[in-house]
Amino acid sequence: MADSETTNPDGTPKISKRAAEKEAKKAAAKAKKEASKSSAASAPAPTQREPADPFKQGWLKGVYNEKPVQKVQTRFPPEPNGYLHIGHAKAITVNFGFARSYGGLCNLRYDDTNPAKEEEQFFTSIRDMVEWLGFGPAKITYSSDDFDRLYELAEELTRRGKAYVCRCSAAEVKSRRGGAEHGPRSVCEHWSRSVEDNLEDFRAMRDGKYKAGEAHLRMKQYLGTKPEDYEVQEEDAAEVKKEKARIKSLAENPALWDVAAYRVKNENYHHRTGDKWRIYPTYEFTHCLCDSFEEISHSLCTVEFETLRPAYNWLLEALDIKLPASDEKGPMQREYGRLNVEGTILSKRRIAMLVGGTTVGAETAPSDPADEAADGIDEIKLEEEGDEDTETPAEATKAVANGTSTGRKIPPVVRAWDDPRLFTLVALRRRGVPPGALKKFVLDLGVTKAISNTAIHTLDACIRTYLERTVPRLMLVLDPIQVTFTNLPDDYLEERSVPFDPKDPEKGTHTIPFTKTIYIDRSDFRDSDDPDFFRLSPGQSVGLLHAEHPISCTTFHKDSSTGKVTSIDAEYGSHVPAGRARIHWVAESPAHHSPVRAEARIFNPLFKTSKPNELDWKNGGYYDNVNPESEIIYSDAMIECGFEYVRKNAPWPKEEGEAKKDGAGHPSCVRFQGLRTAFFALDTDSEGEKVVINRIVSLKEDTGKK
Repeated sequence: MADSETTNPDGTPKISKRAAEKEAKKAAAKAKKEASKSSAASAPAPTQREPADPFKQGWLKGVYNEKPVQKVQTRFPPEPNGYLHIGHAKAITVNFGFARSYGGLCNLRYDDTNPAKEEEQFFTSIRDMVEWLGFGPAKITYSSDDFDRLYELAEELTRRGKAYVCRCSAAEVKSRRGGAEHGPRSVCEHWSRSVEDNLEDFRAMRDGKYKAGEAHLRMKQYLGTKPEDYEVQEEDAAEVKKEKARIKSLAENPALWDVAAYRVKNENYHHRTGDKWRIYPTYEFTHCLCDSFEEISHSLCTVEFETLRPAYNWLLEALDIKLPASDEKGPMQREYGRLNVEGTILSKRRIAMLVGGTTVGAETAPSDPADEAADGIDEIKLEEEGDEDTETPAEATKAVANGTSTGRKIPPVVRAWDDPRLFTLVALRRRGVPPGALKKFVLDLGVTKAISNTAIHTLDACIRTYLERTVPRLMLVLDPIQVTFTNLPDDYLEERSVPFDPKDPEKGTHTIPFTKTIYIDRSDFRDSDDPDFFRLSPGQSVGLLHAEHPISCTTFHKDSSTGKVTSIDAEYGSHVPAGRARIHWVAESPAHHSPVRAEARIFNPLFKTSKPNELDWKNGGYYDNVNPESEIIYSDAMIECGFEYVRKNAPWPKEEGEAKKDGAGHPSCVRFQGLRTAFFALDTDSEGEKVVINRIVSLKEDTGKK
């Protein structure tokens, strides 16, 4: 018979209040869990969010909102007088990317208005770099194609009384513009000449009456504006005060001090128009008009052009192409911050000195008087992405070439404009930097009005992250030491199946041999035991990547003259104690075409200082600061046999700009990670059986690791 104190009237056992509460909580939790499972099973799978379009964010979104046209049209307008550099990667990405995001088009326009400084190699290279970055121009245009139309508009500007022919010397022009200190300004005697006289003189310039530097067509802007024209009076109405403030702002802008529109050129042969023209338009006259011809909606350029925007608008308004103080009609110019990477040399003149050598302390040929005079009129020297030096390579070394120089001769520092130690785009491509990494670098920094000043290690980190998951992995020995396993037979062979990327099965696997003879890197061996050294030494064994057993050193051999270790005798097998680390290696196996012998080039900063632009370039002091270890060559490097598969299946990664349909691409798209070493790419010096590789960037690891 049940105890009434422990049972309920119905015979079920009695439980305490606390136990009942616990049971209730368990039941509620179980019910909630079951309900959650049921809800999850019936709910639709979550949709993956698309990444935000960087061109529809922040500053760029604001630019579009200022002029939200249906037909977005931009342009990338380089002057073809040199090779593009890393700063241009931003200009290309911004102009082409902005147009693409808003369903528009972007032209590649060659600003070829200075025939003496333009060469075919620059035209070709510029187009190659745009395409390498993954962009296809809607049109390829040339400012020179519009020379006739530009000339007609110059005459029209003159007929409207807004241009005049000036015959002042460069010194006189500078003096009347207030000199270097921008002091009191005044117009010259030619300023007030009649329209008829100016038209007659302009046509005389065209027909060859004047030599270079003797006459220039100038735009009649605000040089003749006097302070009393915008001095505010107490009785002035609010609207009058506002207008005077606007005039004052324009009158005090050097970009509007009657800059040059046309100049006479002595070296007048043009690659597209031949000898037709003796006069050529300036950037200030050409750029905005060509924008209007091409129906550019958004003219995007770097922030230093902001001071030139009033001049850009002035000319368009003077010819009724734009409405005053409005962007509704005609192109709208807006400026973003340029990209500066510390430690880089981007000046064309300075790179020319590094490539071809130079002579300092000697007289050089005088500059073109037409350019000298035009510079006197336009003291604001700006180019797309702003080089502070505008001389061409030919000018930079003219004194050396003609044999008239008597100064200190400084030899070349680098091979060519594509030397991987430079930061021209052709050099970055040759080094192996993926175009996608450059675009990501630009967009990660953001596009705003602020100048993007960044360190080289930030660029390196972006490249490294980009390569980490996009390229295969191979074993590479830079400085090999032969290791012979004395406990293995001569024909010993293990074939190991190795993934190209253990975290990405889609990259596949390959087979590598393990034989009686392998090669390890010299840095992975010490001839004396060291408790702080975790790799191979006489008293310490070490593991091998992708091999079953560790190895131990039994003896080693040295070169009697150099004292360097030449070979190691070792044992391999299960009897060898496990090591504290694992090292990479490459086996000797002719049947597997292993190893692949190569020359490996390791690149370091070109200069000892991180601020090479502050060196003495005028007197050649830069040469004394060149880093003697800017390039280290390992002529006997060895790569595992998987390299042949990597080479045949390039590009790595397969991205726009490099994924050629016919499979023929630039050698640098053959990229891989050398395990424990660095990221590498095939160099253009490779030919046939000769393999040359460049270090793209080091691995993200502690260089002091034992």
